[in-house]
Amino acid sequence: MSLRHQVELVSVFAAGPGGGNPAPIVIDAAGMSDADMQAVAQRYGHESGFVLPTAPGSHCDYEFRFWVPNHEMSMCGHATVGAVWLLHQNGRLHRDRLTIQTRSGQVAARITGHTNQGAAVEISQPVGRVEALPQPQLSQDEILDALGIGRAQLAPLPIQNACTSRVKTLVPLSSPAVLDALEPRFDKIEALCERIGSTGLYPYATFDAARQIFDARQFPRASGYPEDAATGIAASALSFGLLANGMVEASTRTITVRQGRAMKRPSQISVRFSVESGRVDGCWLGGPVGFETRIGASS
Repeated sequence: MSLRHQVELVSVFAAGPGGGNPAPIVIDAAGMSDADMQAVAQRYGHESGFVLPTAPGSHCDYEFRFWVPNHEMSMCGHATVGAVWLLHQNGRLHRDRLTIQTRSGQVAARITGHTNQGAAVEISQPVGRVEALPQPQLSQDEILDALGIGRAQLAPLPIQNACTSRVKTLVPLSSPAVLDALEPRFDKIEALCERIGSTGLYPYATFDAARQIFDARQFPRASGYPEDAATGIAASALSFGLLANGMVEASTRTITVRQGRAMKRPSQISVRFSVESGRVDGCWLGGPVGFETRIGASS
C-alpha cells in the first residue's frame, strides 16, 4: 500500500464518560488490502470500520467493510454508526439519508438530528429471525456451563438464536445482578457457538419492563477479545427476541439496551422498530457517538 490512511478512534453508544465501544475508522480506505485492514483491527484490538467507494452500478453511496483482530465481519452495527457520524463530521455527507453496501447486504443510514457532539445517526436492520436452539436441552446445558451458572439463574423464557445480520444466542437471566456477576469460561465459547450456529452469546436481563429497558452482555465466538462493550447487531437481534416473547410493543417506541457496565464502559443502544401497515418490517438502531481520541496515520 503506497498511501497512508488515517485512523480515527470514535466511541459509539457511550452512556457517560469512559463509556461506549471504541471503533477505529478509516473513511478513506481505498487502496487498503485485506491484510492492511486486519492489521488496523489487530493494532487497536477492536472492531474496525473501513469506508470505500462503491462498485459501479451498486446504487449505494459507500461500501463499508469491517474487521476484528481474527477475521473479517459481514456487518458491524456500532462501526457503521461511527463511520457515518465521522463522514458527517468531515463534511462528506451532503444529505441526511444514504445507502451503504456491506457484506451482509444493503444498510440504510439516516441523520435524525444533531447533538453537541455532532450528528445523531440511525442505521437500518431487516426484520429479525428468532429460532429455537438445535437440541435445546443439550444446548442449554452447554450454555449454562460456559457461563458458569445454573438453571436457577435463568428467567422463565426460552434461550433462542436471533438474527438481523449475524446470529446471536439470547440467554434470558433472572436479574441484572446475575448478569453483572457472570464469569464465563471463555475457552468453551467458540466451540459451543460453532455447534449452535451462533456468533456470540448474548445474556440479558430485564431492568425496567414498563420502560422497555434491558441489560445485556456480549461474549463473541472468536473475535480476538472476550467481551464487547456495546453490540448494535446483537441489540437489534435481542429486540426481535423480546418481541417474539411479548416483552416489548410492536410499535416505534424506543427499546433501550444497556451494555458494557461490567467492563467499566457503560453503553446504551436505542432500537426502534420500523412499522409499516401495522406490521414490524425491520428496525433502526442508534446512539451517541464522539471522538475517543485522535490517532495518527496507519500505513
